[in-house]
Amino acid sequence: MRANAVLLWCAALLAQPAWAQAVLPPLPPTSNAAPLTASQLAPPAQTTPLLSPAPLGSPLRAAPVPSAVRPAPLIPARTASPELIALEQRLAAVAASNPGEFGIAALDLASGETVSFNGNEPFPMASTMKVAVAAAYLTEVDAGIRSLDDQIAGVSAATLMEQMITRSDNRATDLLMNRLGGPAAIDSWLRVRGIGGMRVDRTIAQLLSDRRDLKDIRDSSTPAAMLNLLRMLDTQPVLKPESRLRLLDLMARCKTGSNRMRALLPAAVKVEHKTGTLTGYTGDVGFLTLPSGRRLAVAFFARGGSNRPAVIATAARAIFDAFEPGDRSTFAAAAQPGASAESLGGVLLQP
Repeated sequence: MRANAVLLWCAALLAQPAWAQAVLPPLPPTSNAAPLTASQLAPPAQTTPLLSPAPLGSPLRAAPVPSAVRPAPLIPARTASPELIALEQRLAAVAASNPGEFGIAALDLASGETVSFNGNEPFPMASTMKVAVAAAYLTEVDAGIRSLDDQIAGVSAATLMEQMITRSDNRATDLLMNRLGGPAAIDSWLRVRGIGGMRVDRTIAQLLSDRRDLKDIRDSSTPAAMLNLLRMLDTQPVLKPESRLRLLDLMARCKTGSNRMRALLPAAVKVEHKTGTLTGYTGDVGFLTLPSGRRLAVAFFARGGSNRPAVIATAARAIFDAFEPGDRSTFAAAAQPGASAESLGGVLLQP
């Protein structure tokens, strides 16, 4: 009987899926960590415990996240209008006609309609993750845990946040992140708010010093996950109105990436965004408020190839044309100053 029981136990063990028999070693905190790929991820998300809501900077503990805090699912293009279905096809054509890999997504914040290309594919975030750092810090300001007047390395938190968003200052980012408890605290902030598909594993200094691999799953996001973060910040009471307006004002004053999503948009479009850049990678995420008042969240990630900013600019204009139908000539003359096919690497909009 005992022998039979042992045999049955062994058979059950062998029948388990491969991920159930393996335990991934924790990443070392040094910059020599080998990149992880998507194939090395742990079990499916529904079996992986999420981090419980705890004050940032406090010890993290595993616990299920209540479903009530999870963002509502995005509405896929197949349930949207024919114009948006055509937009999704056009985005795919723009991506296919250029070298590299692209993740593109746009969300109507009022209707919930979304279109995407590679919307569930993870891409590096680079400095686009600074939106999450700012939001996490402002959450603690709203809770009375911290103040924007707090001095960090002799500089106010408000000044550091402005430098982080408007100028993409990496040192300012790491100072704010470390004050909150490090990358794990930002990752926890995302998880307890139901933002799956996005992860923060390293400081900016660690990310830049690590061996570069644009397929590394660490510090990555899918376009859909970035849209969920942006939607949460814009439409849900995650931040107090004053903090939300502060973050949006900083994003509107972003001084980097003028050749990306802003380049081919009419001047009448209000752009609030944050860029991200690595060798071989270009990103731009944020909000577009159209002349009609329609408000969109958008995410553009580009990996590989040599024409990334131009592809992002072309995709952003295609999104504008689809969500703001009308006579294109009305908007053509109002494009951002200095934008041209030549300045963007020769990409021309399709008629």
